[in-house]
Amino acid sequence: MIVSDAYPMMTVAVLHGKEDVRIEQVPRPQPGPGEIIIRVAAALTCGTDLKVYRRGYHARMISPPAFFGHELAGTVAELGEGVTLFAVGDRVVALNSAPCGSCYFCLRDQENLCSDLLFNNGAYAEYIRIPARIVAKNTMLIPPHVPFEHAALTEPLACALHGFEDSDPRIGDTVAVIGGGPLGLMILHVAALAGCTVIAVVKHNSQVEAARALGAEHILRTTETADIVKSVRDLTANGIGADIAIEAVALPETWEQAVAMVRNGGTVNFFGGPAAGTEVRLDTNRLHYGDLTLRATFHHTPAVCRRAFALICSGRFQADRFITGHAPLVDLKDAFDKLMDRSNQGVSIKTAIHPGQ
Repeated sequence: MIVSDAYPMMTVAVLHGKEDVRIEQVPRPQPGPGEIIIRVAAALTCGTDLKVYRRGYHARMISPPAFFGHELAGTVAELGEGVTLFAVGDRVVALNSAPCGSCYFCLRDQENLCSDLLFNNGAYAEYIRIPARIVAKNTMLIPPHVPFEHAALTEPLACALHGFEDSDPRIGDTVAVIGGGPLGLMILHVAALAGCTVIAVVKHNSQVEAARALGAEHILRTTETADIVKSVRDLTANGIGADIAIEAVALPETWEQAVAMVRNGGTVNFFGGPAAGTEVRLDTNRLHYGDLTLRATFHHTPAVCRRAFALICSGRFQADRFITGHAPLVDLKDAFDKLMDRSNQGVSIKTAIHPGQ
């Protein structure tokens, strides 16, 4: 093992329960074989972490007390035995998961559904240990011109890009995106960059501004539009409907709207994930005789992560517009409380947490 420095303790955010996050001192992690330790330069807030903070747990990944946070970039501080892909001092982005590569789903190129998908949390800390599988499959070197906080957008952008690509788009397609949160905005931006005409369906004034800046040609605000479905259709040729409708809100009514606003032969992507047990009523006559394709997209794969990272590095993706705030680790609770403030929704997209400040 190569050790770059010898500080025995680190500062970390520990989730103890519902809206109970505390900044604590804990022993700094040590790398095992194939692992690396990253000194975190930027960790980004996101909707999943906000849910974890609000609920006090994550059914699949986090039981308090626990470290959390999963969108990060930083510098390699230590190397475990056998690591040859990276060196101490390298600027890297490490994703939050990696597939096994050998299960039924991985062998069918559905790595996002891996039976042994390995997750990693703990980005809201000075240091984080990256498991060997993620080091080997889902950690990338950051070019010198890319800021850490931009590189940390790779994980959510990979999810957004996966959802868009899963919808089988063509250049010139009309894509309706329901939702003006971080992922909805990322999806519409990716669609615009791919040469599609984007109709954004959002709620807040600031989301209107962001959607316009990110390439939406038409913007409908739900609080000012009596019939969203009709309004979307009215914006398409002869009112036939959008070629693709991508739902990024995760509500039954918006799932139903997505089906209603797409054209015959079109594709609906249920990107937003509702809570377990949620039921949706769909017109089966419309589905059958409209020859609709219904899809749902979960998570990402190593290949799509690399495409997302390349898009960020290219400079075409407007990363700056998604980083709307900066804060030190000690202010993490304040950052989450602001995101939970309904009157503030849509004003903040992502806050970059800098543990070293």
